[in-house]
Amino acid sequence: MADNQYTFENEVFRNTYRHTTSHILAQAVKRLFPETKLAIGPAIADGFYYDFDTERPFTPEDLEALEAEMRKICKEKLPLERFELPRDEAIAFMEERGEPYKVQLIRDLPEDAVISFYRQGDFTDLCAGPHLDSTGRVKGNAIKLTSCTGAYWRGDSNNKMLQRIYGTCFQKKEELDAYLQRIEEAKRRDHRKLGRELGLFAFRDEAPGMPFYLPKGMILKNTLLEYWHEVHDRWDYDEISTPQIMRRSLWETSGHWDHYKENMYTTVIDDEDFAIKPMNCPGSILVYELEGHSYKDLPLRYRELGKVHRHELSGALHGMFRVRCFTQDDAHILLAPEQIKDEVVRIAQLFDEVYGLFELPYTIELSTMPEDHIGTEEDWAVAEKTLSDAIESIGKTYVINKGDGAFYGPKLDFHIEDCLGRTWQCGTIQLDYQLPGRFDLEYIGSDGAKHTPVMIHRVVFGSVERFIGVLTEHYAGAFPLWLAPEQIRVMPITDRTNDYAEKIRAALAAKGFRAKTDLRNEKIGYKIREAQAQKIPYMIVLGDKEAESGLITVRTRTGGDQGQMTLDALLEKIVPERDERRNG
Repeated sequence: MADNQYTFENEVFRNTYRHTTSHILAQAVKRLFPETKLAIGPAIADGFYYDFDTERPFTPEDLEALEAEMRKICKEKLPLERFELPRDEAIAFMEERGEPYKVQLIRDLPEDAVISFYRQGDFTDLCAGPHLDSTGRVKGNAIKLTSCTGAYWRGDSNNKMLQRIYGTCFQKKEELDAYLQRIEEAKRRDHRKLGRELGLFAFRDEAPGMPFYLPKGMILKNTLLEYWHEVHDRWDYDEISTPQIMRRSLWETSGHWDHYKENMYTTVIDDEDFAIKPMNCPGSILVYELEGHSYKDLPLRYRELGKVHRHELSGALHGMFRVRCFTQDDAHILLAPEQIKDEVVRIAQLFDEVYGLFELPYTIELSTMPEDHIGTEEDWAVAEKTLSDAIESIGKTYVINKGDGAFYGPKLDFHIEDCLGRTWQCGTIQLDYQLPGRFDLEYIGSDGAKHTPVMIHRVVFGSVERFIGVLTEHYAGAFPLWLAPEQIRVMPITDRTNDYAEKIRAALAAKGFRAKTDLRNEKIGYKIREAQAQKIPYMIVLGDKEAESGLITVRTRTGGDQGQMTLDALLEKIVPERDERRNG
């Protein structure tokens, strides 16, 4: 057996441990609130939850009492005993205990399903398992109930609203404490909170899921996109822009109308159906069709900062991470089949450059053919092998994400990891043998015959909005100098040095820095605290002494007072920091 068989490194063991803990929670609820009806309680990514039907809402004090009861159950070391019952007996068994949700679950099981239960002391639950062999295996002092929210039975708003208690657990209290510290740090870095506090972006009820960029947010976005343009210039991508709204017939040809319509916004113009684009790829295809191409033109690399709209359920919206309107930093590459491997390698190298700048390590997933797909299984097999061979050829590893490819082809998803160890899916390389054929795209090969190109769909940021959200949390709003919306704030101590402050600001602006003066009639300590709260990289404090000597006093947001120096000395330090795009 592997050394990590009984540790949280083993996903099966981790889920078994947490699922067992969810049963301990349910047992604690039945002990303290015996009239409560049980629903379901699975393990999830960061812990577990259990849904309950009770007329009495759970309070924070109730969660504390339940934690104490769970610790008691762990100390009782109750064995978990599995047993099976025939369908009729299983239904009667749950009806006797007054558990209508369990009865419904049993009735919905296939006729040939094995119906199993787990008993632990005075508590029995319908469950397929598996579980640990004893409640004593769970460390009671490493359990934390984190919240209680509403949840519809089976996720259907037509059903009754239940109460869902979320919790987490670990094998050691130190691991729990570290996790809770990470959660608190994540709250401090929440991009939705920082976005408003730093004047970057906001959301309004008038446009759900559609961000409003504020002035500083536009500076941040434009600076990021300036870098994006620079990178793509060096890697030989040609920029295009395609229409926002296009005819239904286009989306029928692409397959989106049949496979993605529920996520699309549609409208009628002159009695004809149109759709607001959810993807940029059909527009790139129309550009390719405008003129003939030969094998000498390929690969053709189109880049597009295209704004797309997708209908996401309101409950799924989450700040900049899940929106309905966003900009994709798209690229669509038309190429010959024999060019695919080299091009995928080239794209991966571009990804290395971009993610390396932000010090964001990543892992790769190969997502394979989904049930809802177009094209033959043979085409899919070739496409999947081509991607895997390319990424392996440069020494990179990947995991298989079975059945999660796009409907038109397999993909390599790049999951970046932020400073808290959280992962975000941003970059993707999608290999598409289908759309070029559906649109009858052609190029003349070296043999003089007509051939169908292959298309690679590729993003590095993914969604510009999501990437900005990730960076906001990664840096906790303290962006590197080159990316900071306001790079330097000049603060005179008294009105007597206002003119000197404006002179210094103008000199900084002449060197290309985003600098502002704070001429308000406030104490200098207040101005400094506010500049630090705004996470401005550099602050310049000017009093009578500085004005007389022609010097400046410099502060940084992390290092505090750096003492007096000349403006030239400061520029000697910060110009390379900005121009080399250092992380700080």
